[in-house]
Amino acid sequence: QVQLVESGGGLVQPGGSLRLSCSASGFTVSNHGMSWYRQVPGKERELVALISDILQIIKYADSVKGRFTISRDNAKNAVYLQMNALKPEDTAVYYCNVPSLGTWGRGTQVTVSS
Repeated sequence: QVQLVESGGGLVQPGGSLRLSCSASGFTVSNHGMSWYRQVPGKERELVALISDILQIIKYADSVKGRFTISRDNAKNAVYLQMNALKPEDTAVYYCNVPSLGTWGRGTQVTVSS
């Protein structure tokens, strides 16, 4: 069974950092492109970052470039999103996604507030 489980969200002050984790089961992350999305109530889900499979091409939304870093640990079968210099507008539910399998995790809430 293909499954994604996100963790690492929480409440952080502006300028702080969080590291989100996405643990995968039922497939091998190194064989698939992986992505992180985020969504706030009333808005469409937004692509934050993606890492391709073989060539590991990485892309970021303009709003997070220079602050967020996506990475993959093949040994742990997991994907991460390091988020630095967080802003209140980064507040959202963050989702892990495997585009080729159409699989989503349940999401983890990130709240940036003083």
